Amino acid sequence: ELGANKIALGHHRDDIVETLFLNLFFGAKMKAMPPKLATNDKQNIVIRPLAYCSEKDIASYARQMEFPIIPCDLCGSQENLQRQKVKDMLQNWEREQPGRINNIFRAITNVEPSHLADTNLYDFKNLSQAKADDEDPLFGDIANEGAALSLANTEGSKIEFIRNK
Repeated sequence: ELGANKIALGHHRDDIVETLFLNLFFGAKMKAMPPKLATNDKQNIVIRPLAYCSEKDIASYARQMEFPIIPCDLCGSQENLQRQKVKDMLQNWEREQPGRINNIFRAITNVEPSHLADTNLYDFKNLSQAKADDEDPLFGDIANEGAALSLANTEGSKIEFIRNK
């Protein structure tokens, strides 16, 4: 009727990080929520304009602007839900190491498929040595050729990484 093709949702950075952990812990997937996503039928676009904002910053802004806060029982704010437990875990981590939630979010935006194990994203089966040399930072970096690396708690043992030619 309106001709609209965008659906704006209020998910913020912390929701996205919580969703990542919910999917890791309970869905065995490395999956979160993107800031922008086409619907399956490609007719609409879901946008999350607050995706890069922390919940704390949004709450602070809402207080400054004197916006009314309307509780939502559908968004996982109820006690004893898995989302609330993950939120509590992340808040504890943030208290121990400030900036941790932001680093996790930044990691979501900086994925290296070749350093994970999803064969749908990276063709490990057909990986050739030449390709491995080009992509592996240890073997692809001339400064590391033949370098010995010490491992923690190995009582002086060393492993040598040597490029075969």
